[in-house]
Amino acid sequence: MQTLVQKYGGSSLATTAHIARVAERVARWREQVARLVVVCSAMGGETDRLLQLASQLDRKPSPRELDVLLTTGEQASVALLSIALEARGVPAISLLGDQIPIITDNAFGKARIRSIGIERMEQALQQGQVVVAAGFQGVDAQGELTTLGRGGSDTTAVALAARLQADECQIYTDVDGVYTADPRIVPHASRLQVITLEEMLELASLGSKVLQMRSVAFAGMYHVPIRVLSSMTEGPGTLICLNRTGESMEEPLVSGVAHDRQQAQITVLGVPDRPGVAFQILEVVAAANIEVDMIVQNISGAVSHTTDLTFTCPRGDFETALELVRSMARDLGAQRVSGNEQIAKVSIVGMGMRSHAGVASHMFAALAREGINILMIATSEIKISVVIAEKYVELAVRTLHEAFHLEKGACLALPGQHDPQPSTLQEAQGS
Repeated sequence: MQTLVQKYGGSSLATTAHIARVAERVARWREQVARLVVVCSAMGGETDRLLQLASQLDRKPSPRELDVLLTTGEQASVALLSIALEARGVPAISLLGDQIPIITDNAFGKARIRSIGIERMEQALQQGQVVVAAGFQGVDAQGELTTLGRGGSDTTAVALAARLQADECQIYTDVDGVYTADPRIVPHASRLQVITLEEMLELASLGSKVLQMRSVAFAGMYHVPIRVLSSMTEGPGTLICLNRTGESMEEPLVSGVAHDRQQAQITVLGVPDRPGVAFQILEVVAAANIEVDMIVQNISGAVSHTTDLTFTCPRGDFETALELVRSMARDLGAQRVSGNEQIAKVSIVGMGMRSHAGVASHMFAALAREGINILMIATSEIKISVVIAEKYVELAVRTLHEAFHLEKGACLALPGQHDPQPSTLQEAQGS
């Protein structure tokens, strides 16, 4: 029997009229698929509303109580969608994170999934019911409600698809697929028919808001094909799978440009140059559950025997990280600590970088022509990221999109090597 997991985001469930449209779509799918699980986010704007209520009472609410509060958003949406399905003659049952159960660790607000029980879902599916599961939430070993962080419903959907060995996980959102860049910045950005999980993981980690990074990592780990679709329009969307299939004999050079405005930079100047110092600085940040992204350490001064260490972190954690680093820097005898919140990260991603030279120089030349200074650089086999002043982020995205001819589809050669031809991507079918 075919098993399908669908996820609907907050914009798809913003009002009862939206929920009714989703119910109609789910009812049509139920006629084609024997086993159907639907994961719901909270109704559009509800999570922000609940956060605002909490902040009116306490600037720093208890993480535990905040999770108890936020899980009510998904509780409402799954119940309403189940009611709408039943009204259309489709048997349905809503299940919350603790009813499934989705067992997590106890990191409130950023919980990670440990295990998923499928007995109750399997029983409902065998009885012909559509399982409407609450996204974004779980329960720890002590029975405390937890949440998975922003975008956690994507992770819930992929994790359930993996556990149920689903044929496909469909993510319905307010866009009709994955684009070569944010269409709000680059109006002529192209929708990709197919993208690899590895490329999507990089794009998600680099600022693309289409999918949560953890959901893509789950998909790669358990070989779950994902399809990104629009809940407002019909269309094939973008298939995210392990490998491309089709006529193209080479991977596209660059598949997309991503950007992230929610970055901050911290620099520790005059750090004593001895083994273990970088570990001591970054350990206090990691202990506070703050993710460090790009890291650069300068060459040690021959006379002073000191060095400078720079790293980036999420802007929302900037003040906390800065305070922790300043305290550690004093203990280490560093000269001073500086911070900068007015930065952004811009990245290019593509599997073809593995076999093409000159990608970085072409990227840097394009930015230089526009007078955009690069503050930090990080690379991997399939991505190049740069940190720049935030005021240049939109110009940088448009410049790189044009420099790699992404408006025509991902190209297979750098300009100047030979005339670039758009790669032909045949839509992969099934899993």
